[in-house]
Amino acid sequence: MEYSKTYYAKELQTLSGTLIIEGPLNGQKMASYEFHEDLVAFRPPALQHKALIEIADLPEGRIFIARENQTIVGYVTYLYPDPLERWSEIKMDDLIELGAIEVIPKYRGASVGKNLIRLSMEDDSVEDFIIITTEYYWHWDLKGTGLNIWDYRKIMEKMMSAGGLVYFATDDPEISSHPANCLMARIGKRVPPESIQKFDQLRFMNRFMY
Repeated sequence: MEYSKTYYAKELQTLSGTLIIEGPLNGQKMASYEFHEDLVAFRPPALQHKALIEIADLPEGRIFIARENQTIVGYVTYLYPDPLERWSEIKMDDLIELGAIEVIPKYRGASVGKNLIRLSMEDDSVEDFIIITTEYYWHWDLKGTGLNIWDYRKIMEKMMSAGGLVYFATDDPEISSHPANCLMARIGKRVPPESIQKFDQLRFMNRFMY
């Protein structure tokens, strides 16, 4: 499978200042930027910065960032699903996961996440892939935003829908463990029927257990 890494960039005017949305970036470029101390959703900032640098250099890895001058204030990642997750149990070269998206509190509400996702979908190569994202409420900053679970989920759905991702049903135990969790996906126009069939098998792996 060929992985296009054609660079795109745009300016985003917000009430808090002008941001550059750009990507995909390689590891060297990622390392050249500072990483904002408020990017703490998944792990301590220094460790997350290091992880993103490594993802950026994977063949399928794509990182898009929002930056204020030379400081990363938001990002979205694309890579193969974690080997420990069900989504990698059937090897698929054309299934990629939107693994993480994060924006610092200062720029929340300024459509930074939507713009990151839209820019990441601009390249025609996305039509060759099934792009999935798994939304788990325990990753959401409910305390920092003051939102309840359902309002936060609505925000996540709107943000993902900006990139053409829609809700898909699944019997995955982690997603099924809470009604706010969900699977969303975008199936590219050139994805072959056999890949869609494999994706359906991954979504419902427990159907023969009943």
